Amino acid sequence: MREQNLGGKWQFRQAGTIPWLAATVPGGVHTDLRALGLIPDPFFGDNELRVQWVAESDWEYRKTFRIDPPLRAEKKTFLVCDGLDTLAEVTLNGRLLGKTDNQFRAHRFDLSGLLKDGENDLTVFFRSPLAFIRARQAERPLTGGGDIPGGPHLRKSPYHWGWDWGPKLPAIGIWKDIRLEGCSVARLDDVRIRQHHTEGNVRICLRAAVQTFSEQTARVRTTLIAPDGSRSSAEAPVERGAAEIAIDVERPRLWWPSGMGAQNLYQLEVLLEADGILLDRKPYRLGLRTIALKREPDSWGESFTFAVNGVPLFAKGADWIPADSFTPRVSGAHMRALLQSAVDANMNMLRVWGGGTYGEERFYDWCDELGILVWQDFIFACGIYPDDDAFAENVRIEAVENIRRLRHRASLALWCGNNEMEQGWSDWKWNKPDDPDNQRLKAGYDRMFHHLIPAVVAEEDPDRPYWPSSASSGEPFSDPNGQRRGDMHYWGVWHERKPFTAYREQFPRFASEFGFQSLPPFKTIKAFTAPADRNLTSYVMEHRQRSGPGNRVILSQMLDTFRMPKDFPALVYLSMILQAEGMRIGVEHWRRHRARVGGTIIWQLNDCWPAISWASLDYFGRWKATHYAAKRFYAPVLLSIEDTGEIRGVHVTSDLTEAWQGEVRWRLETTAGKMLDQGREKVVAAPSADTAVCAPDFSGRIVDANRRNVVLVCELWRNRTRIATCVSPFAPIKHLALENPGLKAKVGKTGGGLSIEVSAKTLALFVELALNGADAVFSDNFFDLPAGASARITAPLPQGWTLARARKALRIRSLADSY
Repeated sequence: MREQNLGGKWQFRQAGTIPWLAATVPGGVHTDLRALGLIPDPFFGDNELRVQWVAESDWEYRKTFRIDPPLRAEKKTFLVCDGLDTLAEVTLNGRLLGKTDNQFRAHRFDLSGLLKDGENDLTVFFRSPLAFIRARQAERPLTGGGDIPGGPHLRKSPYHWGWDWGPKLPAIGIWKDIRLEGCSVARLDDVRIRQHHTEGNVRICLRAAVQTFSEQTARVRTTLIAPDGSRSSAEAPVERGAAEIAIDVERPRLWWPSGMGAQNLYQLEVLLEADGILLDRKPYRLGLRTIALKREPDSWGESFTFAVNGVPLFAKGADWIPADSFTPRVSGAHMRALLQSAVDANMNMLRVWGGGTYGEERFYDWCDELGILVWQDFIFACGIYPDDDAFAENVRIEAVENIRRLRHRASLALWCGNNEMEQGWSDWKWNKPDDPDNQRLKAGYDRMFHHLIPAVVAEEDPDRPYWPSSASSGEPFSDPNGQRRGDMHYWGVWHERKPFTAYREQFPRFASEFGFQSLPPFKTIKAFTAPADRNLTSYVMEHRQRSGPGNRVILSQMLDTFRMPKDFPALVYLSMILQAEGMRIGVEHWRRHRARVGGTIIWQLNDCWPAISWASLDYFGRWKATHYAAKRFYAPVLLSIEDTGEIRGVHVTSDLTEAWQGEVRWRLETTAGKMLDQGREKVVAAPSADTAVCAPDFSGRIVDANRRNVVLVCELWRNRTRIATCVSPFAPIKHLALENPGLKAKVGKTGGGLSIEVSAKTLALFVELALNGADAVFSDNFFDLPAGASARITAPLPQGWTLARARKALRIRSLADSY
């Protein structure tokens, strides 16, 4: 098959206007207008409001091209559009090829008899998505699906309509690749790959569906290349439009999630040939593994635990949203860095949230490489969707296309119907039994997520589990956000303003959403504000807050935990460590109860614009305090303290599959470092379990007179290496008698990077390191330093920097500097 890429330079204009302007494809109207300086940066200040007219308008894109001679010689030529966003009319040389109404589908148009030998004119006319949903909403109001009413009427990314962390910026344009494909004999239409694992052996079974255009006999040949370079080949004739092949893998090297083993990947080439001539080729990368969702009765209800290659794991991760409001401009380097940051924080799972988009190929490429399991929502979120047959058929085709595109992925762990919609029908008063139209919509939901989509998954990807909604109990409309079965979204801390300790009252079988907001780093705030805006209650900062009274929620919880910050930069710092503390308290608790809880997925990993949000990585990929905390609380071997009352339970939680041996050393000391008591306990941490090490009782030792200046310090050691440190106070953090800790740092070089030895005279909480003038990811940050202790921190040396410059640029602060 021959291809001709039609991406690159195009022209566009607002419909009915002149002149035509320069455009780039893949891309979109907003980014093209921005590149020409015709709109302000939508991410600065409140400029979002000044570009709303863009999505109110119709737009035209056009390209004039000549067909490549070899392609012109082919018997059949197709125009393939991998992604059109969203209401498009595609015209070639004045002939309408078709109309589209689904951002998540690809489209293939037969160009037989329509191409010219000279110049061809291709036009894509986009109608306003806002005008469309507004008209449909007037005809039949639908609830939710974004902040702009009517979003569920259109198969378009729900977050484009605005969310409680993102802007209202409905994108328009050719957002994925567009090309010509030509063939004369046959083409590979679909390749289905299944693995069969039995007693350490693996058989790969492949079925290639072939579209033929001649009577010529074709064959499919496959070559499997193992990680060590060894090859296995097989072939079969195409009969009745398909070829079936099986390959037995000798000494299979399995694929494992991050932290459990190697991410071994096999290369599989599928070649379509006729008379020795290559007609088509599809390459795949396979990870040989099994994936299962264990739902088994137990004393708490029913388990919800993933197992890979038969080994149960505790899922540790976060929810993934699109990395930009305008996804075509997300660079590969940026996406790769976000995913690498997830792995660097000991995460092994990401949930692709249903309000965004299905991921691009490169997203799953990197998840395969890095060992990140993917919980994949279908793209529905928080809304009531149409129930008519045409909408259902549109979704069915969308599901088939995306399942076929992704089902071979090693990282793909679960298909999930939607985000929070079952909760809507069960708990959010969507259900109106006396309203016939409402009940038809509920029946449409039931048909879509309990019948149509699971049937498609069973047919197209029978080796993976399907889950109807997140959250769900697995039983339609029955306690979807409960704690006995299924997964749970716990938002009591944020929406109900409960204290962080409320997490310890929850025992979900799987926590797939929970979170608390923070401001992004001060450097990021500078990117979207003028100096006068840098106040939590300024117009711009309140405009940037999309979760209603969110800024007040942050401030209220902050003042419950910390002292009043001395200035805005201190407030930013406190908001980040506040978020980190909340997530730490929740995750440590649930990991201590890992026999009952199958995993924790923090809301959320990343941002689509510079924002006040729940993300642990900001829009630019900068690590917030929560991400550093995640690296600690998602560590394979976790030290944690149950810090209620004067009896302190010390735990070691292990994700390792073998027993781990070490030692816990604890000491009761003043904030100035005076030793009051100490102890040591040998630890044999059971595999894949929590181990209660000890519970020192300080009753009578902690009284009102010393409560504010005494802390418990616990350290986890293995041989001569300190693995982890926990500092547990006996008074609210804001009441601790903290002195200036006298922080010092010695900066040297190690392995081409920086080595920073940080020490404190007295207790220093939440020590933050930064390099003025550079973004740096440190080996640890926002950490506690007991009195007299030191920590060795490493970081890359910024490109072009000298050691002297790094020493001069280093900034260091702790909690005592915030007031």
